[in-house]
Order: sequence, then C-alpha cells, then structure tokens
Amino acid sequence: MFRRSFLSIIGAALVAGTTLSQPARAADMDIVDTAVSAGSFGTLVAAVQAAGLVDTLKGDGPFTVFAPTDEAFAALPDGTVEMLLMPENRDKLVQILTYHVVPAKIMSGDIAGKKAQVLTVEGDRLSVNARNGVKVDDAKVVTADVEASNGVIHVIDTVLMPES
Repeated sequence: MFRRSFLSIIGAALVAGTTLSQPARAADMDIVDTAVSAGSFGTLVAAVQAAGLVDTLKGDGPFTVFAPTDEAFAALPDGTVEMLLMPENRDKLVQILTYHVVPAKIMSGDIAGKKAQVLTVEGDRLSVNARNGVKVDDAKVVTADVEASNGVIHVIDTVLMPES
C-alpha cells in the first residue's frame, strides 16, 4: 500500500505538471496540487485518480474539500481502500469522494458558531457543527482553511461515508 500511495503521489505530481521539490504557495495551486504538496493525502490523491476526478478538482471551482488524511483512510476496516480502488468499484468510490466536496468555497469564518447542512457534489447533505470546534458529520476538522486557487481544503480525521 505504501508503494502504491507513493507512486500515486508522484503520478499526481506529474499530472499536475509540477515536481515535489517545487515550493509554491498553496493559494497559487489548485486543490489537487495543494493536496499533493501537503504530503499527508497520498491515499486521497490515489483515490481521486482512480475515480477520474483529477480534472474536476483542478477545474475552476470554487470547491470546499473535506480531506481525510492518510491516517483516516488507514482507520477504515482492512481491505476497504484496496476494494474501493478496484476499477469495478469506481462508482462507489466516486460517490464517497464527491460526498467530501461542496461546490462552493466555505471558510471557517463563514460558519463559526453555527450549525448547517451543506449540499455536497454527491447530492446528500453534510452536517456541519462549528459551535465547539468544527465537526463534519462524525469527522473532526483538524486543520481548517488551507486555501487553494480554486477553493479551500479542510483537513478531517475520518473518511465520511454517504448514507445511500
């Protein structure tokens, strides 16, 4: 799995037209490039590639991505990630990944002290509670407001699963 994630990061960097050694400000990079450069989203990047969503997330946006870390993916039951990355499970993978994306830029200041139901690209709504820290469904936002040229990333500690 490590080898696949590492190769996926390299592949995503090549797709993005950059190298891992090129420093750049996150706000100058799109969501995919920002995730690649962060170094803690190898599994997410591999999943985005397998789902065919790279071009979408490199698009104009704006997007808000609730991005699970590699540790969040590792906490899934054994074999889940490998199963989702299989070509025959692409539809399920797309459903899960698009559940992490909101088609608008939502900064933490926009929701501070509030509760909201936000519509995802997948079509379901996420429950966001920003009254005491920030929770998105059952995930905790561990780093907020990682700006990108086409939106924002909020780092979460759990992979979100749509109900359907």
